[in-house]
Amino acid sequence: MASAAEQMAANLSWGQLGKATELRQRIWFTIGLLIIYRLGTYIPVPGIDGGALRSFMEQAQSGIGGILSMFTGGALGRMGVFALGIMPYISASIIVQLLASMVPALEQLKKEGEQGRKKINQYTRYATVALAFFQAYGLAVSLEAGDLAHDPGLFFRMGVVITLVGGTMFLMWLGEQITARGIGNGISLIIYVGILAEIPGQLAQFFAQGRSGAISTPVVLSIIVLIIAVMAFVVFMERALRKIRIQYPRRQVGMKVYDGQSSHLPIKVNPAGVIPAIFASSLLLLPVTISTFSGNETGPIMSTVLAYFGPGQPLYLLFFAGMIIFFTYFYTQNVAFKSDDVADNLKNQGGFIPGIRPGKRTEEYLDYVVNRILVIGSIYLAAVCLLPEVIRDQFSVPFYFGGTSLLIIVSVTMDTINQLQSHLLAHQYEGLIEKSQLRGRRKPGQRKIRKAPARR
Repeated sequence: MASAAEQMAANLSWGQLGKATELRQRIWFTIGLLIIYRLGTYIPVPGIDGGALRSFMEQAQSGIGGILSMFTGGALGRMGVFALGIMPYISASIIVQLLASMVPALEQLKKEGEQGRKKINQYTRYATVALAFFQAYGLAVSLEAGDLAHDPGLFFRMGVVITLVGGTMFLMWLGEQITARGIGNGISLIIYVGILAEIPGQLAQFFAQGRSGAISTPVVLSIIVLIIAVMAFVVFMERALRKIRIQYPRRQVGMKVYDGQSSHLPIKVNPAGVIPAIFASSLLLLPVTISTFSGNETGPIMSTVLAYFGPGQPLYLLFFAGMIIFFTYFYTQNVAFKSDDVADNLKNQGGFIPGIRPGKRTEEYLDYVVNRILVIGSIYLAAVCLLPEVIRDQFSVPFYFGGTSLLIIVSVTMDTINQLQSHLLAHQYEGLIEKSQLRGRRKPGQRKIRKAPARR
């Protein structure tokens, strides 16, 4: 039988959105900050030749213009103040999380509660500044190598570095404000809006090629159907869970005896999310990006690497899939789902898996289950990320189908909807409490009934 909370969630009505004043304020606050972000992508970095910039970015599209342009909402192509986007912060967060699972001092900070979390966030901000400085300086050098600067030199590089690093830090602050006072995860929403902003232009370019005959009509229709099918598949896989039954024995607290209870430990098919795809894409784009930063002046070794590991090449696809699978296992076992910590928490709370001893046996069983799940999860993640590479290579499709962008769009949409439902459920619960309190009060004009004195 469903609990009261489950029945209330099942009867949740989106029509109550108009009555939830605080939720509406949060939504408008989030929309306002996202509009500020989109306006900032159109403010150009000073000292750049706009005419030569477009031709340069077309040449660099396979390198820095590939994944970075997708995450910056086109700001990189326009060389706006948000050209680096929020990627330095994402990379710094991933690096700090990995170090926190391997360095004992950082691992101890994670166990210190709120103070430790603040310290780790501070380290993440420092790492963000360092990564943003490195990327901004490389971008300034590549702009000079491409003859895009009106007045190249030290002052131009300093202006580009200060502007881009400041833009990244401002975006990080916007994301934290959205998370604290808005709806959804601010950093994820910034990436989400940047990807969505580029889709209409890419769709227009795709359909223009269909009208001109560059892409046949059956191919256009087949790709549209394929995108819808892949999106439904991603939603299904992201919601798929493996539930492990947890049993809690009967326990006594004071004078009360609580009966034994059972619950479930949910394990996602893809616990690592989109992080393995980001890591693998960044590493594979590194040779092309270095070539772009050096003004396409490459030696024989770099030329051979670019020839065999260029986008769409068989070795590129093979290593892309292999690194996605590797990072899926590595990130899950070291950050997303640490079986030793889960086993210790269950043992401390008195819970156990039926038929499995608490402690080391539970840890080994969880490792066994997670490793088998990750076989499906890593193959699914690699297939979704390789699909756009194959489509672009075979059909010359101009925009990024599936892959990392689709995973981000689906996961952020699902997370934001869940948060909206949580706020609406809390508003509905508060309304029920107010009604119950009003029913307990006397009506106006109603006489108070005096009780007879009790006999002694």
